[in-house]
Amino acid sequence: MSARPPVTPPGTAPPTPEQVNAMVAAQFPGIRNRCDALGPDWAVARREVAPADIRPGGYISGPAQFALADVAMWFLSFAVIGRIEPMALTSELSIRFLRPAQGRVLWARAALESAGRRQIVASVRIWVDDREDAPCSVAQGTYVIPREGTGPLPV
Repeated sequence: MSARPPVTPPGTAPPTPEQVNAMVAAQFPGIRNRCDALGPDWAVARREVAPADIRPGGYISGPAQFALADVAMWFLSFAVIGRIEPMALTSELSIRFLRPAQGRVLWARAALESAGRRQIVASVRIWVDDREDAPCSVAQGTYVIPREGTGPLPV
C-alpha cells in the first residue's frame, strides 16, 4: 500500500481535542483515555494511570498500553477524515513491548502511515510521563472508516 495524503475534505478542519473528548464522555463514559492533541496526520492520547492498570512490580499493564495505542489511532482517524466518526473500527493492531512502563501518565502518539477512502494505517509510540525519548511500547495497525452517514453497525 503506497502512502497517500490524508483524505480530509478540502476546507475541512480536523475536530478539536475538546470536541473529541466531549463525544467520548457522552457516548463512552467509562473510557479513561483522552485526546490531548490532533494534527492533520497525527494524534496524541493520554491516560492517567490508575491502580487497576498496575501489575506486580509497579508496571503499567500491557492491556492499558494496548488500549491507549488503539484509542490514539481512533482519534487519528477523526483528524484524517475531518469528522468525529465513532464507528471507525480497528481492523488490525499489533504491539511490541520494549521496556517496563512505570509512572503516572501514559502517552501515545499515533502517526499516519497511509490513508485511503476506507482505511488508514498508523504507527503508535507509547511512553510514560515526560520520557517520550524512551518508548515503552510501539504499535502499528489499521482502522476502517465507514462511509459517512452509515450509522452504527447492527448488533
